[in-house]
Amino acid sequence: MVKYAGLSEATMEGLMKLIQTEAAPRVYRLPVFKKEFCKDLIGDLEHFEQSKAPKGRPNTMNNYGILLNELGFDESFITPLREHYLCTLSTLLYSDCGGSCLDSHKGFAVKYAMREDLGLSYHYDNAEVTLNVSMGKEFTEGNLFFGDMRQVPLSETECMEVEHLVTEGLLHRGQHMHGALHIFSGTRWNLIIWMRASCERNKLCPLCCKRPTLVESDGYSDGFTMDPDNSTRKVLCSLT
Repeated sequence: MVKYAGLSEATMEGLMKLIQTEAAPRVYRLPVFKKEFCKDLIGDLEHFEQSKAPKGRPNTMNNYGILLNELGFDESFITPLREHYLCTLSTLLYSDCGGSCLDSHKGFAVKYAMREDLGLSYHYDNAEVTLNVSMGKEFTEGNLFFGDMRQVPLSETECMEVEHLVTEGLLHRGQHMHGALHIFSGTRWNLIIWMRASCERNKLCPLCCKRPTLVESDGYSDGFTMDPDNSTRKVLCSLT
């Protein structure tokens, strides 16, 4: 898929023949990792989780999980995955919402388990494009569900349940409303990458829906840039 999408003559129609599965409107199911890799990565995540090292919360909704940059995974793992694989696909799949200019990300893993978080309520992401990979371990139920874009009232939306298979990822627009149904047993880890396009969010903050007023910050931050010609200066929207 990536090799084809990188060709100058590649088309959306040609790529869809290779993807084969559109899990929901503009939600694409992709093979991402091997089972052995998922098992090893979960082992690393659980080892870090049980350590006494300081840890940040993955996002404002999930209570259990790990920020992947705290494990040093950005430079050698998540950034190459975004730049060489996911951006190539998103250029064709999501050119209308920044998919061709994804220049930063936030990568994290979330954990669902008994007596912890069981699922996740209806929401949208702080991203232009999201990859959500199911890594395991043993669990039952816990599929995702998708509605419509955030601008569409819930009363006009019919949600669609999407099976989330271990080793596979679901690629979707960040503003596509979705959630995670409860697991009924076991433990499940998901790897999630929120990919951002500064050229899009510098015009309109995806959270406050206003032109962002920016303040400087460290790292990738929320994917804004103070100066469109200087993408190394990452900043936050002060309105959110």
